Amino acid sequence: MVQIKSPEQIAKMREAGLVVAAIHRATREAAVPGATTQDLDQVARKVLEEHGARSNFLGYGGFPATICTSVNEVVVHGIPDEKTVLADGDIISIDCGAIVDGWHGDAAYTAFVGSGHAPELVELSRVTEESMWAGIAAMKQGNRLVDISRAIETYIRRQPKPGGGKYGIVEDYGGHGIGTEMHMDPHLLNYVERRRGKGPKLVPGFCLAIEPMVSLGTPKTEVLEDDWTVITTDGTWSSHWEHSVALTEQGPLVLTAEDGGKAKLAEFGITTAPDPAA
Repeated sequence: MVQIKSPEQIAKMREAGLVVAAIHRATREAAVPGATTQDLDQVARKVLEEHGARSNFLGYGGFPATICTSVNEVVVHGIPDEKTVLADGDIISIDCGAIVDGWHGDAAYTAFVGSGHAPELVELSRVTEESMWAGIAAMKQGNRLVDISRAIETYIRRQPKPGGGKYGIVEDYGGHGIGTEMHMDPHLLNYVERRRGKGPKLVPGFCLAIEPMVSLGTPKTEVLEDDWTVITTDGTWSSHWEHSVALTEQGPLVLTAEDGGKAKLAEFGITTAPDPAA
């Protein structure tokens, strides 16, 4: 069943979302050549402590770290360690979350380490991020879950890939409901699967983590022996973007964006809901 939130509960989720935004800001600054992924995990832990929040990643299903650090061909669930040293030209997707008074926030972004990145990598991240925003813009009263999936897939499919071919929309992982738990119903595909039907109708109080994952090649993935790290089967590099979003009577509110999603959603002609943290 889908958990429907009250305005007061969404306000608590906004608090958790702003902690996630603070982690993003701090880890983005720390993702430089020579830093280890363990360094980034320590940065995230410090931000959580400063805000009096808890990590919803640490210990989740036995996960041993505060954030996921997925470098290059790693799609998601990369485990921070001292051996993985960031190098000039790498890309890294950082996925993290926070719990405030029992309510969860969850978001991810892709960062460029150093400089001189190939144009196809820059475009990969742009396409993935923009597809996320297209999905968020489809989170409207009266729409159904599949409308978000369709918006994400349509945006990606319409983008020309440098060098030809198609982007790989990762098949085995997608978005999800969020609230008193990090992962809740419903599961949100980043493409349309007709056998799954249209999904539930979107109503005020609906909260979703919308998170496309896209590769330069295959949509297929495999899990390494650590039972967490997910890589593309063909070794092509990937990008991952995510925001937690609430649908309210006044419209959407991007809980993990510092401005609530105001600037980006304005590009779609959408006015965001009033921010309870303002």
